[in-house]
Parts: sequence; structure tokens; C-alpha cells
Amino acid sequence: MLQSKTFRLLALLAIVPVLAGCNAVLLSPSGDIALQQRNLIYISVALMLIVILPVIFLTLFFAWRYRASNTKATYAPEWNHSTLIELVIWLVPLLIIIALGAVTWVSTHKLDPYRPLERIDAQRALPANVKPLTVEVVALDWKWLFFYPEYGIATVNELAAPVDRPIAFRLTSSSVMNSFFIPALAGQIYTMAGMETQLHAIINKEGVYDGFSSNYSGAGFSGMRFKFHGLNTEAFDAWVKTVKQSPTELSRVAYLQLEAPSEREPVRHYSSVASGLYDAILNRCVEPNRMCMRDIMAIDAKGGMGVPGLYNMAELDQTTRSNLGLENVQHRVYVSAFCTTTDPAFASLKLMNAAP
Repeated sequence: MLQSKTFRLLALLAIVPVLAGCNAVLLSPSGDIALQQRNLIYISVALMLIVILPVIFLTLFFAWRYRASNTKATYAPEWNHSTLIELVIWLVPLLIIIALGAVTWVSTHKLDPYRPLERIDAQRALPANVKPLTVEVVALDWKWLFFYPEYGIATVNELAAPVDRPIAFRLTSSSVMNSFFIPALAGQIYTMAGMETQLHAIINKEGVYDGFSSNYSGAGFSGMRFKFHGLNTEAFDAWVKTVKQSPTELSRVAYLQLEAPSEREPVRHYSSVASGLYDAILNRCVEPNRMCMRDIMAIDAKGGMGVPGLYNMAELDQTTRSNLGLENVQHRVYVSAFCTTTDPAFASLKLMNAAP
């Protein structure tokens, strides 16, 4: 028996060095939004402990005081009411609920992910002339694609931003729902196909932080991770310059190939991006002969196309798929786009067919 207890104690002690290496990033964030969210956790826990700690103490106290062997304990079988106790057990929880409600009301509006930032951190207000860094995020199977429209570049599984500059994220998904989460920066926010969510955040400390999807999305979910680099202004400019030196361009054809499911993709850089690509991904019309969701909704808002709409379907034929290197990409049938005065013969489709 003694040997068994000794073994258990040694096993517990062996865990201590492992736990010492843990990084409780949620409780030690590097961004102002994440810091405010951390403080909400502290406030909520403190308010709940006002009830929990006395209950734990009184449970142990009553078990000890009124044990069977304590003959000195008061025995009052006819006792059934105390106004003071009733006030305490009802008033204290009511005050806690009111406090939690007030905190929730204020923080829900103040930390709304769609709300632009008003400060750099608790000590510094945001200057009026600061322009946020816009980052367009696409959750793919199973990787992350980031667009920097201000610089005309894109990356896969690598994100960077300058310290103390607001970041305005626009997020969508190519297929299933995912959840964009950088614990050091801000709370998670969902990405959904055909929809756009927003997140405003800021990083206040230089460093390399983990980002991942916190919503299960299939076989490659566990490898859907990336690194977020918080850089000073000079280092960020150098990073942008490095990306711009990449020989790879992200055309619509390249995106359709990238969109195919793959796991644990390495970091990729794209020195240029096809015009309007993110908007086409959001509206699910990367293929040039595919009608965009915004156009479908506009037609529906005016009564729809009726029976003819059932036959207005299109797809990329086998020859086109072969020319574009899309033989292994999921085959799709979709609502066909209309010819327009600016593109009467689908000139963009001809350009895609001519792609190597």
C-alpha cells in the first residue's frame, strides 16, 4: 500500500515540469480586445465566487458541526424560518445577477466584433487619422487564405500585422463553417460560405502567436493551424516586401486548384491577386460562367426567373477542367451567369481556358 501511494505521488510530481511549460494565453493575451475579454472572465468568476465560496465553507462547517459525535450541537427540530437567512440567500444572488447583467450589457456592445476600435490599449486612445489594416480571410479545406487588399498580396497559413495598428478582418468560407481564433488577439468568430463576418482587433506586443480553427470541420481539422506574426512597422514592411518577391500569382485558376481539400499545407506567398477574387469567393462565383449570389438574390427579389430558371444551369466541361488542371477538383453544377454588355462572350472564360 505504501509503495502504491509513493508511486502515485511521484507520478503527480512528474506532471509538474510539464505543466510549467504551459502557456495560458487566454489569461495572458497580447491584444487589447483579448485583454478586455480576459478581464470579463475574471469579473464573472469573482462575482460567482461570492456565492460559491460561502457555500463550500458552510457545507464543510455544517458537516463538521452537526456530526453525529458532536453532542454539543444545537438540536432544533421545530425550527423552520429565518427572515435574515431568507434575505441573504435571495438578495445576494439577485445582486450578483444584476451585476452580471450590467457587465454583459456593456461588454456586448463595447466588444462587438463588428464595432471599429476606439483605442490602442487602456492608456492610449486611437488617433483619428489611423487607417486599419484590412485582411480578408477565407477558410478553406483545410487551410487558411489571407488577402491583403491594401498591398495586393495573399498568403496561405501565415498572417502578419503591425503592432498597435487596428486590424479589420473580413471573413468567409469556401465550404463548411469554421471558426477563426487567435487567442492572443481576440475571441473566435465563425466563417460561413456565402456569408461575411467581421472582426476588429489589435495586437500590442511583438511576437509569434498561434491561430487555428476552433470549430470541427472534417478530416483535416487538426492541421488547420497558422502562425500570426505581430511585427513592428519596419519588420512588417519587410515582410510585405518578401511576399511581393514571390514568383507565384493567385489567379482564379490557381484559387480553384488551391480550394481542393488538402491537409497540413505549408506556408505559401502570392505576390499578386486576381482582381475581385475575394468578392467572387464570397459570392461563390469564382468560375466566370457562374452567376454570383448577389445577382441571384437580386433576381429573386424581383420575383425570380420562374420555370426558365430551372434550365439556366452550367458547368465547366471536361475540356475546360482539363485545361485548367481541375480534374481532381469537385465537379459542380451551378446557376449560369448571363452575358453582359461588358462581357458579351464570356471573355474571362476564354482567358481561363487559355491558362496553362
